[in-house]
Amino acid sequence: MSVSHLSAHQRLQDDLTRVLQPIDDARGLPNDAYVDSAYYKAERDSVFAKNWFAIGFGKDVPEAGYVMPVDFMDVPLLIARNKQGEVNVFQNVCRHRGMKLVEEPQRLKGPITCPYHAWAYDLDGFLKATPHAGGPDIHSHDSVPMDDLPLNKVRSYVWRDVVYVTLDEETAEFEDYAGDLMARWADFEQPIYTGGADSGFTLDLACNWKLGVENYCEAYHLPFIHPDLNSYSRLQDHYNILDHAVYSGQGSLVYNPQISDDGRSFPSFENLPAKWDTGSEYCALFPNVLLGVHKDHAFAIILTPAGPERTVERIELYYASEDVAQAAYDDMRAVNTAMWKKVFEEDIQVVEGMQKGRHAPLYDGGKFSSMMDTPTHHFHKWVASEMLEKAS
Repeated sequence: MSVSHLSAHQRLQDDLTRVLQPIDDARGLPNDAYVDSAYYKAERDSVFAKNWFAIGFGKDVPEAGYVMPVDFMDVPLLIARNKQGEVNVFQNVCRHRGMKLVEEPQRLKGPITCPYHAWAYDLDGFLKATPHAGGPDIHSHDSVPMDDLPLNKVRSYVWRDVVYVTLDEETAEFEDYAGDLMARWADFEQPIYTGGADSGFTLDLACNWKLGVENYCEAYHLPFIHPDLNSYSRLQDHYNILDHAVYSGQGSLVYNPQISDDGRSFPSFENLPAKWDTGSEYCALFPNVLLGVHKDHAFAIILTPAGPERTVERIELYYASEDVAQAAYDDMRAVNTAMWKKVFEEDIQVVEGMQKGRHAPLYDGGKFSSMMDTPTHHFHKWVASEMLEKAS
């Protein structure tokens, strides 16, 4: 390593270490964490690959035979639902010559078949056919032991319809990784139901993925960015959440949905404690999932990095009863979706503005308020710790 590279590496180490200081002394992540391609790749190999991250929703593969290709930070993956209704995730690559298997979401009429030489795999990833592998019209050969060549399976877990994966065999089980948040929201361990096509939308953001997490973690910006929301869920009605290493966020004490002018409401989740009558919580499960729970609906947001300065944000709303997908609730679903879309679109100017600001060479990562920014600092510390662990 050259002297110049060594000094740049040391500067980055120093910048990341400074993030770990107590909040009154800390600075935020350095500019390179938001704009530098080399840092982005290093983040993929540490922050993402060595933890559980989200790549899609169970609703993307609603029935047996459905497959959904996902390219996550240049890693080709495939979500598939098998005949037993279970979700599997594989590397979307044929074991023969490395051809990408599936290009578009679809319901397969047969096996997962490679478009190059037609090697075919079932929905559990097992190799079932190798046409002409032994010569013309000879479809097997000792040099191709089919039992030894399943698709490369990726560890996965579905929680609240979000499909999580880890690329590292050493990563703890998902229930251990996210167990504290699962326990915090144990009241909501009930079936959830999509409202249909009008209950989801996608935003394309010209910013680094971390800015979406940072903004979501805190309520500090409500009076300035979300005036309508702040009119009934004020800044002073919120509290910070940072009970565990891999999540942080905020909660509200005054959730009181006014979806319909005639007094109708969505069905509520069953047997909720009284605190949820007017309570709601919003947590970022690191690295890339934003979750919200309310007595009558929930949502999940997946942030998919598409380079250092672009993020695709998928939002899906879920309800306590499958009846909500019926026509009787069409108008209320539309109002609820429009309300949340307006809130999340209001954040675009913020995250894209911060992204532009990360090109200012004298910006030093910023200062945190020890009263208002603790959830965001918590996330910064987690990212810095993951990067330093890899570099050590």
